[in-house]
Amino acid sequence: MSAEEITFDMDERMLKAVTILKGNLSGIRTGRANPGLVDSLKVELYGSPTPIKQVASIGVPEPNQIVVRPYDPSTLADIERALVASDLGFNPQNDGRLIRIIIPPLSTDVRRKMVTRIKELAEEARVAIRNVRRDGNKAADLQQKDKQLSEDERDTVKDDIQEMTKKYEQQVNDAAKSREQEVMED
Repeated sequence: MSAEEITFDMDERMLKAVTILKGNLSGIRTGRANPGLVDSLKVELYGSPTPIKQVASIGVPEPNQIVVRPYDPSTLADIERALVASDLGFNPQNDGRLIRIIIPPLSTDVRRKMVTRIKELAEEARVAIRNVRRDGNKAADLQQKDKQLSEDERDTVKDDIQEMTKKYEQQVNDAAKSREQEVMED
């Protein structure tokens, strides 16, 4: 494995950790309606769990309302069951054609719990990035030991990996801080 291959692999893996964090953060509730709140739900259709995005369109017509419009009206009851069974605490309203979900305002305690969860997710992402750094440093050491990299090349690779680590940890911190501010807004 060359120096470029090591750094490219580390860059890809660190980017993936940040991408996963951003996906997880989009599912955290704020005071505003967001399609990401219900995107991860699975609807039991024809005996198999199906992502809600595949059976309905999800819209946000107002800041405190989500509208779920099924592609097939016969699946409306199944979608409603999945929403009620989820641990999101929503009370969906079915009018026969679509489902409206009114997002209630968050209490201060709930907001604090959300911020705590955001911090946990951010720390998990930082740990994943550091694990990738460790793997990259080990790979560079191994390549140098096998005489495929010189000491200078190994040190350059390690410096590059450290710079990537700082860059991606900053992205994690920025994403978490941004989401915390959204949660704490009224």
